[in-house]
Amino acid sequence: MSKLRVTLRSLYFGRNRRARRFRYGLVVLDVVTIAVFIVAASLTDERWVIPVDFLIGTVLAVEFAARLYAETHRTKYLLTVSTMADLAVIASLFLPAFLENLAFLRIVRALRLLRSYQLLRDLRADSPWFRRYEDVIQRTLNLGVFIFIVTSFVYVTQNDINAEITSYIDALYFTITTLTTTGFGDIILVGPGGRLLAVIIMVVGVALFLRLLQAVFRPNKVRFECPDCALQIHDIDAVHCKHCGRILAIPTEGAV
Repeated sequence: MSKLRVTLRSLYFGRNRRARRFRYGLVVLDVVTIAVFIVAASLTDERWVIPVDFLIGTVLAVEFAARLYAETHRTKYLLTVSTMADLAVIASLFLPAFLENLAFLRIVRALRLLRSYQLLRDLRADSPWFRRYEDVIQRTLNLGVFIFIVTSFVYVTQNDINAEITSYIDALYFTITTLTTTGFGDIILVGPGGRLLAVIIMVVGVALFLRLLQAVFRPNKVRFECPDCALQIHDIDAVHCKHCGRILAIPTEGAV
């Protein structure tokens, strides 16, 4: 195994502080990338957007190649959902130079948010605070990913046919008011496809929102797999598994 590959494997899969800082840096890159996507979605001057797309696409392609090189089972890795999403995002950054219709590409770029789930593993290991509130954070992330992807879909499908949605903010406003069932009625989606999309937002969005509220207001829980029955959610101060009665050795910081 070459020295370069050993170094990359250490950065991508290592448990030391250097590796975690490297992966946190990748998360920062993702946040910047998504911010650029949001800004670009509202711009009509493609002369500015396309060079930036190429620059971001090149950076992401190099990072993807490094991650692939570090992998042991590359074929299996290439078939994962997150990998296919990454490839779709990278392709969407280079295709605008050859295609005139950017709408579906902007939807694809929202998939970059799927990378944020990879951060959870490091946070679980690094942060006692995260382990304490993991359920709330996980459900907040689920809702945030849903809102961003759906808002992108609303914007690119309605922008050209709906006079009430002229910016990404308009699409975000509609998504939030719909999934919270506020529904002011000042913005509505047009066409059969728009109405179907509104139904999906209401059904899925409300379910995710209620799951988040449930996690916020119920007593704190901790994730720890019971060796006997595999129950994973327990009270934070649990001594016995509520399902099978097994004595649990849940790691704590000594205070609740």
